[in-house]
This record gives sequence, C-alpha cells and structure tokens, in this order.
Amino acid sequence: MRPLTDSTPKPMLKINGKPILEHILDSLPDKIDRVILVVGYLHRQIRDYFGYYYKNKKIDYVIQPDKLGTFHALEMCKDMISEDEQFIVTYADDLHGADNFKKCSESEVCAILALEAEDPKKFGVIEIDSDGNIIGIEEKPENPKTNLVSTGVLVLDDNVFKYPAKQHANGEYYLTDSISQMISTGYKFKAIRSNFWLPIGYPSDLEKAEQILNCK
Repeated sequence: MRPLTDSTPKPMLKINGKPILEHILDSLPDKIDRVILVVGYLHRQIRDYFGYYYKNKKIDYVIQPDKLGTFHALEMCKDMISEDEQFIVTYADDLHGADNFKKCSESEVCAILALEAEDPKKFGVIEIDSDGNIIGIEEKPENPKTNLVSTGVLVLDDNVFKYPAKQHANGEYYLTDSISQMISTGYKFKAIRSNFWLPIGYPSDLEKAEQILNCK
C-alpha cells in the first residue's frame, strides 16, 4: 500500500472519507459490545481516532511489536478473554458487510466465514462435508483440495489457546494451524457462506471499494 502507508497505518486509509477500520466497526452487530484491537505500526493514530469507546462498544488495545502471525496476535489477547467466551476474529483491512458479521454472531459453534476463490493458493483452503462441517483447513497450499477459502473471519472460543501454532519458516505462527489441530481432535467447525468480501491489498482497491460501496 506504499506510499499511502508511509505515514498512515493501513486500517486508517479512507474509503468514502472514512477509515477502513471504521467501516468494519460500523458493520458489527449491536450484540457485540467490546472490541480488542491488536495494533502495531503507527498505532497511536488508531487510538487517537477511536479512543476507548466507539458507538457503545468498549475498545481495548493490545500492541504487537513484531509481526509474528495471526495466532501470536490472538494469543496476546488471551488474558482479556473469559473462559468459554465466544468471540469473532477479523482482519482490520477487509470489508465483509453487516450481514456476514450478523451470521457469524449467531453461530452456536466455532465457524469460519468462507467463500469460493479463483486462486485458492493465496488463502487458507477449507474442506467441508455434506453437512457444511469443516473437516480440514490448510494455509496457502501448493495444491489446493478445494476452491473454498477462509475470508479471515472466524468464530472461536477460548479453547483455541490449548492448541498453539507451530512457528513457520517465515517466523510467523498461523491461526489456521491451531484450528486444524482443533478440528483433528473433534472440535466442530461450521462453514458460514459469505455473500461479500472485499480485501484491501493495493491502492487501487480503495477506489474499487468506493465504487462497490456506492452501488450497495
């Protein structure tokens, strides 16, 4: 996203005059009353903008100094999550819309928001059975078994911390590794079908997002 992110953290880049992260927070259902933001690069800009409350949602901040992956980021929140508490995990640079977050918030079991992708090798690839239960997930495989992928929105509970991810060659710890372990030991995960997913990965995606949102 450079040069746009030279002085601005990516979640604070604007779409239709509003930061990406604000679009995400506005999409969360009312029943979600607390948000934990794992921040790092230029994090003070995020805190100064949102403060500690946003539209009746309490905001806590956790600073991740080094980019050590999604499991590491979540593990830093462990002491802020209660026993048996269910929660939603999402990235701060993808748009999913209110409908998808509502479906996730209504799930009674752990789940992954999933969508078919043209090039699944870039994502966490999901296998499901005939009932929509997830039977396997693999991060960025060379030979994907399906084209159904994780959009990065996860419904989890505190049991995920019992299955720490292993460190990959790039130094990161992937949350998908932990989920794969949970599934292999019998935890039930459902695939929730997404109807909208817009990752913001390049400067051109900001203009694309504006066009799509203006048509919704």
